[in-house]
Amino acid sequence: MNTTLTDPRTGRPRGTSPIGRESEVGEAVTNARTALASWRALTPKERSRRLERLAALVEDNAGEYVARENAGTGKPSSETAGEVEQVADLFRFYASAVRAQAAPAAGQLINGHESWVRWEPLGVVGVVVPWNYPLMMAAWRCAPALAAGNVVVAKPAETTPDTLELLAEHAAEALGPGVLTTVPGDRETGRLLVAADVDMVAFTGSARAGADVAARAGGRRVSLELGGNAPALVLPDAPADTWTQLVAACAYNAGQSCAAPARVITLPENYEQTVAELAEAARRCVAGRDFGPLNNADQAARYDGIVKSSAAGRDLTGELALAAGEENGHWRPVRILADLPDDDPAIVEEVFGPLLTVQQAPDLDTAVRLANGVPQALAASVWTQDLTTGLELAGRLNAGETWLNCHLAQTAELPHGGRGASGHGTDLSVLALHEYQRPKTVTVRLVRG
Repeated sequence: MNTTLTDPRTGRPRGTSPIGRESEVGEAVTNARTALASWRALTPKERSRRLERLAALVEDNAGEYVARENAGTGKPSSETAGEVEQVADLFRFYASAVRAQAAPAAGQLINGHESWVRWEPLGVVGVVVPWNYPLMMAAWRCAPALAAGNVVVAKPAETTPDTLELLAEHAAEALGPGVLTTVPGDRETGRLLVAADVDMVAFTGSARAGADVAARAGGRRVSLELGGNAPALVLPDAPADTWTQLVAACAYNAGQSCAAPARVITLPENYEQTVAELAEAARRCVAGRDFGPLNNADQAARYDGIVKSSAAGRDLTGELALAAGEENGHWRPVRILADLPDDDPAIVEEVFGPLLTVQQAPDLDTAVRLANGVPQALAASVWTQDLTTGLELAGRLNAGETWLNCHLAQTAELPHGGRGASGHGTDLSVLALHEYQRPKTVTVRLVRG
């Protein structure tokens, strides 16, 4: 059974990909479990060296990764080249981090006894990743899981199997057979993987799908990153480049980023300026020239439905600059919606597109309440030249990651994770290693003859 792949830039078919079912999922998990004993038995140094080899293969084949990512997502090379570079860096980071772990609670903590904590891998990790960052989201999950001594079976999104397939080929070469395998397919493939003989599930996707994953996983460990609806508090003394920075972050990957800014919140004295400045910045940020299309027809229809149902009094849009043959692609310009109620669909739902809403609050306390007033709590930003006020507001925002005078600034060293409807668990940083490990306390009674 195969599915037809579509180029989001043109809307035309670009090939096919197999759809894994019970036999394919079962075979992949069985092979992974066979590979587990030898992979987890490696010392951190040995696993580190193999992960370094995988990072080198990604770098050596960066052009092919970029081409495959472009084909599946429609992103311009200016975006995908940087993402491929980040993926190689991520594997290098965890190759080093796994050798530098410090175990807590070691020593003579009980009289006459010596104790220490072993951090052990969970086993086979089932990874399900979305279509917005097919390669990078896979690396966020796979790199720490592999470094911690687990093996991985990964299921890419139905529309974007390309780069994960290549990563699995290079992983077989660098890490060994069965250590990282992929099973392409649809939602049913993902459900089969969750139900299979895996010891943990790491899922990145929608809140509804995440709830289904958690239910199917039962008592097994689950790590969930379920999207966001990030507020951006823009104060009257915001830096002069605030609006271009927000539009650029909103337009990156056509707004299909869980942590992208979505809800701009101002005070009355800078509301009109913010709307005008964002509209001008949106006019200068052109779809087709500066950023790519939405990924698929379903997402485009969902986006259009939210825009159509919005009661915004002002709908200000940017421009399109499409190449020949791209007229039927899933292109959407940057859009600014203003003068809308606080319960508008464009505010309470995760739009996942190049769109910013603008709200005004009578004071900072109300602005914080509006920012924290949606179920998602993944990311947020504050824009002000008063660092004392900015840091105070950053502390009051309910989000796993908060920026001051920037947005989407991320690196492997800093943790990323959600709260509330945005899920739970940690991506990035050394903290993510413990996401894929379990502690074992060992205590020895000291006996003197």
